Amino acid sequence: MKCFVTYPKSCHFPIENLPYGIFSTQNDKIHRIGVAIGNLILDLKQISHLFDGPHLKNHQHVFQEETLNSFMALEPSAWKEARAKIQSLLSADNPTLQDNAQLRERALVLQSDATMHLPAKIGDYTDFYSSLHHATNVGVMFRGKDNSLMPNWKHLPVGYHGRASSVVVSGTPITRPHGQTVPVDGAPPVFGSCKLMDFELEMAFFVGGPPTKLGEPIKIETAQNHIFGFVLMNDWSARDIQKWEYIPLGPFTAKNLGTTISPWVVTTLALEPFIVDNFPQDPTPLPYLVHKDKFNFDIQLQVDIIPQNSAISTTVCRSNYRYLYWTAKQQLVHHTVTGCNMNPGDLLASGTISGEASDSFGSLLELCWRGTKPLNMADGSQRKFLQDGDTVTMNAFCEGNNFTVGFGACAGTLLPCKNY
Repeated sequence: MKCFVTYPKSCHFPIENLPYGIFSTQNDKIHRIGVAIGNLILDLKQISHLFDGPHLKNHQHVFQEETLNSFMALEPSAWKEARAKIQSLLSADNPTLQDNAQLRERALVLQSDATMHLPAKIGDYTDFYSSLHHATNVGVMFRGKDNSLMPNWKHLPVGYHGRASSVVVSGTPITRPHGQTVPVDGAPPVFGSCKLMDFELEMAFFVGGPPTKLGEPIKIETAQNHIFGFVLMNDWSARDIQKWEYIPLGPFTAKNLGTTISPWVVTTLALEPFIVDNFPQDPTPLPYLVHKDKFNFDIQLQVDIIPQNSAISTTVCRSNYRYLYWTAKQQLVHHTVTGCNMNPGDLLASGTISGEASDSFGSLLELCWRGTKPLNMADGSQRKFLQDGDTVTMNAFCEGNNFTVGFGACAGTLLPCKNY
């Protein structure tokens, strides 16, 4: 499909992508829904009247709102119709927008002139632990090779409830936290600044569809109807705080200091060309978690670090979403098996995504193997964990036939600890 908006072949936002985001501009501070196309944003508020198909003609108001929640709350048939309409309007064969100079002027905004915001009001946020290689690596470090995976790990998607209030959009600085740590094993805890700050390379999906009711689980057969789209995510982690606090209830303050997501939500529809085999699961999960259809994706992932006062970036990790053991469907189904209700805009994250090769490990904890193998940076410095002023930038993309689907950067700079 040819688009009337021109962009290079390497562009991450072609007409085959069309991710949704929330933006504002200097001239219009109101948050509104946009779709990335080339280096532009299509302002859906300006063209909401054009969504006149059977599933959207009575819901045009969702494109005039300040978050994606109401649009996410519609049925998948509406998501599909919206994508088809937007592709049609941007097609070189359609004069509706292309030949209407006034409408085009109002509806197309340079991305460089926009400020991006969180895509949705996130009511709840859950983080899983779904990479076999990551879970094994961490287990080997802390429990030994013979006890690397806990007995439950291959039977259910392990997860914990995170803090939705501290999920922030790409570009938001993250402050090094204070907390309790035990620098010397067996000694009493001390209070002070975190010394072992880390990133975690993750992806997450936004829940969509009408809200579910308490007591009514989502079944594996219909789980895809509740998965709206995906973002890239950095689960900033204070490792020394985490080590002391996580037993017996799991991560707490080590994880609530900030979680960064990319601003553009790439829909499940846009990812369909990149579906690959699910990760082999042995033993076979219990029946409520079994699905034979493929719901895994070939999404290439990369993490770069730029030190403070440096223009030299170092790529420290190259991984892939396809390394996840548990699928997004299984994560959602297990989360709701008890009857836990879900709302559109809830965010469910994958957990750190690590591959088998050492350069695909999705955290410094693994890359530097608990601080024993420092990373050599391109500027001549070394890293065991993050230093103040480091900017961590994550990118994700899928390579199609003459097009690339990208997610936009997921970036944040680590600021020094504040006086307590």
